[in-house]
Amino acid sequence: MSSATASLFVSVALAALGAAGFAYTLTHPGVVANFASKMLAASETLQDDEPISTTPSARRAQAVSDPEPGSVSIPAGDYGHFRTEAEINGRSIDVMVDTGASLVALTQEDANRLGIYVRPDDFTHTAKTANGTARVAPVTISRITIGDITVRNVPAVVSERGKSDQTLLGMSFLGRLSRVEMRGGTLVLQE
Repeated sequence: MSSATASLFVSVALAALGAAGFAYTLTHPGVVANFASKMLAASETLQDDEPISTTPSARRAQAVSDPEPGSVSIPAGDYGHFRTEAEINGRSIDVMVDTGASLVALTQEDANRLGIYVRPDDFTHTAKTANGTARVAPVTISRITIGDITVRNVPAVVSERGKSDQTLLGMSFLGRLSRVEMRGGTLVLQE
C-alpha cells in the first residue's frame, strides 16, 4: 500500500469516527450533557483547590506524634522517601530523612532562610552526594525539632548552591536519637 493510499484510509477512518460521535451526540443528548457537566464540575474543583504537583519533593508527610512521648512517625511518601517538616532554629523547613547522609545537609537557599550565611571561602570540605561531589561549608545548627523531638547543637553542612535540591536530615541528627526504626511504610523516631 502506498503512503497516499494509507493517508486516504486514515482520513476516511477519522471522518467516519467523527460522524459516529456526532450521530451519538444527536441521539443521546442527555448522556453527553451529563458527561459534559461532570467534566466541568471536576475542572472547577481542580481550579478551586491548591495546584496539583507531581514532583516528589512537593509531597511531604507530616510527622505524627506517637502516643509515646518523644516519639514521632513519618509515613513514606513518593518512591519510599521520608519527607517531613522540621523546625530548624525556629523556622519550618521541608526535609528528607536520609540515613545515608553523615550530617544534616542544608541547601544554600534553606540555610539563608534560617539566617545562616556562608561565604565562598567557608566551603572548606567536600562531600560525595547523589549528584556527585560537592563543596560544603561546616556549620552548627542550634536546634532541630520534629514533632515532640528536639536535638540541640547539631553538626551540619551547607551545600554549595545548585548541588542539592533538598535539605537532608542525616545521621548527625538521627544518631542522637534512642531509636530510628522502620515499621512497614512508616519511619519511627524516638528521642
